[in-house]
Amino acid sequence: MSANNRRNERIMLAMPFPRKLIPVPFTQVRLADQFWAPRIEVNRAVTLPAEYDMLVSTGRIAALDLKWKIGRPNPPHIFWDSDTAKWIEAASYSLAAHPDPALDKLLDRVIAKLAKAQQPDGYLNSHYIVFEREGLDRRWTNLRDNHELYCAGHLIEAAVAHYQATGKRSLLDVMCRYADYIDSVFGRGKGKLRGYCGHEEIELALVKLYHATGNRRYLKLAQYFVDERGRQPHYFDIEARRRGEDPRTFWAGTYQYNQSHLPVREQHVVTGHAVRAMYLYSAMADLANETGDEALLTACERIWHSVVDARMYLTGGIGPSARNEGFTAAYDLPDETAYAETCAAVGMVFWNHRMLQFSGDGKYADVMERALYNGTISGVSLDGTRFFYENPLASRGAHHRQGWFDCACCPPNIARMIASVGGYFYSAGDDAIWVHLYAAGEATTALHDRLVVLRQTTHYPWDGAVRIDVQLDQPARFTLYVRIPGWCERYTVAVNGKRVNGAPQQGYVAIARAWQTGDAVIVDLDMPTRLIAAHPQVRQMVGRVAIQRGPVVYCLEEVDNPITPLDRIVIPPNTRWDADYRPDLLGGVVVLRGAVKALEPAPAHSLYAPARPARYTTAEVTAVPYCVWDNRAPGEMRVWFRS
Repeated sequence: MSANNRRNERIMLAMPFPRKLIPVPFTQVRLADQFWAPRIEVNRAVTLPAEYDMLVSTGRIAALDLKWKIGRPNPPHIFWDSDTAKWIEAASYSLAAHPDPALDKLLDRVIAKLAKAQQPDGYLNSHYIVFEREGLDRRWTNLRDNHELYCAGHLIEAAVAHYQATGKRSLLDVMCRYADYIDSVFGRGKGKLRGYCGHEEIELALVKLYHATGNRRYLKLAQYFVDERGRQPHYFDIEARRRGEDPRTFWAGTYQYNQSHLPVREQHVVTGHAVRAMYLYSAMADLANETGDEALLTACERIWHSVVDARMYLTGGIGPSARNEGFTAAYDLPDETAYAETCAAVGMVFWNHRMLQFSGDGKYADVMERALYNGTISGVSLDGTRFFYENPLASRGAHHRQGWFDCACCPPNIARMIASVGGYFYSAGDDAIWVHLYAAGEATTALHDRLVVLRQTTHYPWDGAVRIDVQLDQPARFTLYVRIPGWCERYTVAVNGKRVNGAPQQGYVAIARAWQTGDAVIVDLDMPTRLIAAHPQVRQMVGRVAIQRGPVVYCLEEVDNPITPLDRIVIPPNTRWDADYRPDLLGGVVVLRGAVKALEPAPAHSLYAPARPARYTTAEVTAVPYCVWDNRAPGEMRVWFRS
């Protein structure tokens, strides 16, 4: 056995980290609020059917029939299977929460196509299979760019979701065969490829497959893919030479693009393509939990700080650059040219939710909440039919959601997140329940075989008053952790009218007591409107402020504010904001109104003129949540303003 294999075996035999928290599944959480519940219903009734229609009309479903021939139009793309897979996953989540016989049958039909397309050896990729049949066998020849393992990962996630939702093994068995085949191809054994995917995804998917099947073979394969990444000699150099290419001509210029520039445990700073990075770090967190590899968790924590401390937008979006769909230098956070891909913000939710489970540190819940209420949900229109790929923080009026994209990763990604969003609200552990997020509805979980129901009554995120009623099948002693968000400076917590004293620990107030049905916890989070300033090294935002109330970031749209360009608006530090809930506007939102200053336009006769003292007029402005912009008349939008 080689030294590397011996090390690998030692890690696999190590005691896993005892994660303090275990997420309460979304199937045990019912949201009945005015923010998420309508979006879940629109997602179920409108978005999923619309996305399926696009999968059909663009040829993605037909590609599974493997009938394409060279010379015909619309060849199957290298990542089409991933779009179908994410739709299956989202539809399965929806089915688990809302039984729908028609959707169940539709899933069966699509899965039957996948099963029929699978090759005798287990391989399944519609793009490569049809090209194989044309004599162009290129399996596994370009892992760096061509997404084979990425597509496999999304199909695995879809299979696990479908199995958990329906109990059917139709897709799960297909993907177990595929995963077994992949395991026979990749690894450190004789005759195997020492490769890994240029677009991470299969790593976290294999951990899910391990949980669904109990087969440690899949966990070991996930670990191999993570451990092998970035080792020398570099596999992407090797395979490029096999293709007859000079590795130095790699179009991205550096392996930082796909986070393979160093072994993962040696990485300190987030780099490259943002979605790939989020999926990798999610897998690293999963493996740290499963294998007890402290170095993986330490690397995640280091990299997390490099993101949150210097490379994250106020909305929870990440990745400022369109060139690499990802990260650049620290504090490089332009607003109008922000890429901030929807999938990347969704990935931030995935990663931070995983990190949160280790010790219940509220800093991860803060980031998760920021992304959920701003940078992810902005990715879909209120009617559920149009989507943002990029989420800039300023627009001159030309940036709009679209019905679909050639690279359509974002629509089904936001759909699967919305369908399962209840799974981010609560966690449980030995003698403890954590409340991470607030929304009207209820959650059911078990502690030592005792059933506990928590029922929230609140108008969050528009109001900070939360009531949590406790219901138990029999009295029980446990600790209830209620989160005090990082944005909240003043709060009170009370149980049955008696105030709970003591500062939050890691962002949570711990209430340890013997609970019984009828107990009520009142959490009152002060929710003033605040002006937010960026770090002074964010050069694009020096002297500017943004508006935030509770977890919600606000913007100004031209449809409400005819002062154009919006950059003429100056928001003084002492601006008084009136908050008004409008149930008839944008699905029901709190709008903010305040008196600000507007810079008088310069004389229009010359591009340049001698400087003169600035002149201002007073103006009344209306701000709406960033997540709902571009749902009305087109026009300018801006988040950051001069102060």
